[in-house]
Amino acid sequence: MVHELPDWDVFVLEWVDGTTMSNDLLRAPGMPTRVARTLRRLHEGPRFRDDFDMFRLSERYLGLVDRLGIAVPAGYREHLGRIPEIEAAFAVHPLPTVPSHNDLLAENYLDDGDRLWIVDFEYSGNADPTFELGNTAQELGYDEDRLAELAAAYFGEATPGLLGRMHLQMIMSDVGWTLWAAIQARISMIDYDFTGWAEERWARASAMLDGPDFTGWLRATAG
Repeated sequence: MVHELPDWDVFVLEWVDGTTMSNDLLRAPGMPTRVARTLRRLHEGPRFRDDFDMFRLSERYLGLVDRLGIAVPAGYREHLGRIPEIEAAFAVHPLPTVPSHNDLLAENYLDDGDRLWIVDFEYSGNADPTFELGNTAQELGYDEDRLAELAAAYFGEATPGLLGRMHLQMIMSDVGWTLWAAIQARISMIDYDFTGWAEERWARASAMLDGPDFTGWLRATAG
């Protein structure tokens, strides 16, 4: 950061001469380890002013959806009863919050050839580190091997408990951003298929919520 405008809630980052990353580039061999190292560097830095909690943010988004009468993907409300189960599992062994980005699409990574940089801190705040890991793994389309590499590079190990927690955070990432996209479909002036984006995120989340591993992830996280 090179400059701060606190009255506008804005800070200015130094120009980075690098390649804007993509899902394919960040799925290359060794990339999960590089991502983990980059996240650790961020998470070990100074704390942000605000906190970030996807459970509370999702509640806020759902309240806005209800007030404006915004349509959400089919089956969304029918699955809301599973969300307290996830939060309860996290509460058994809470992790200290760390300064996090919280919206790590592939395009928010830049590669200068030496290190990865992170940009676009609109949703930054202090959060459970496994949300950051789960969010970016979900957005990057990581398979189980890449997810395990990400966990091992970040934590030094990839235990069932950590992997279970990351899987549940992958779900929470899509639970929240589904609502964000549904709201954008109503209010945004940008010419983009936010409805399709919401449907895509919800399809991923519901598949995991309804899948055979969900109960196991809860038990591993709480156990």
